[in-house]
Amino acid sequence: MIKTGSNFLHVGQIHVDAQPISISTILGSCVAVCLYDKRVCIGGMNHYLLPFWNGNGLQSLKFGNISIPKLIESMLEKGAKNDTLEAKIFGGASINFTSCQTMMVGEKNILVAREILNDYKIKIVAEDVGGQNGRKIQFNLEHGKVLLKYTAKSNF
Repeated sequence: MIKTGSNFLHVGQIHVDAQPISISTILGSCVAVCLYDKRVCIGGMNHYLLPFWNGNGLQSLKFGNISIPKLIESMLEKGAKNDTLEAKIFGGASINFTSCQTMMVGEKNILVAREILNDYKIKIVAEDVGGQNGRKIQFNLEHGKVLLKYTAKSNF
């Protein structure tokens, strides 16, 4: 779902805007990619839960390999240019689950973001990823700055 109203993103949402607003979200093992084109002051952010859509069911923005290209496409539709986009990546914390495969979700979410941004030749200018704590981020589209606050492990 592409957001048009509220500026808080839930899992599987994208918000792209040319207005000087802030977009916020809370992340655990999920990842948010923040894109900004300072030339035209357009920014956007996504929030995805899992790295890859496996082809079963409907494609959804809760998968990184669907969400990131859609975020880039939405930015370009608003007037951003691929060669002037910059990216910031947040999230991908490790959560203590019983399954080893589940524990790696955060790492895989980070990896898919880096790979897709590299494929699109979009430079990653900042990231705060991995670790044990969740994050609350607020992306200010007026200046392309991201404010970050760590959350306690039990809050995500």
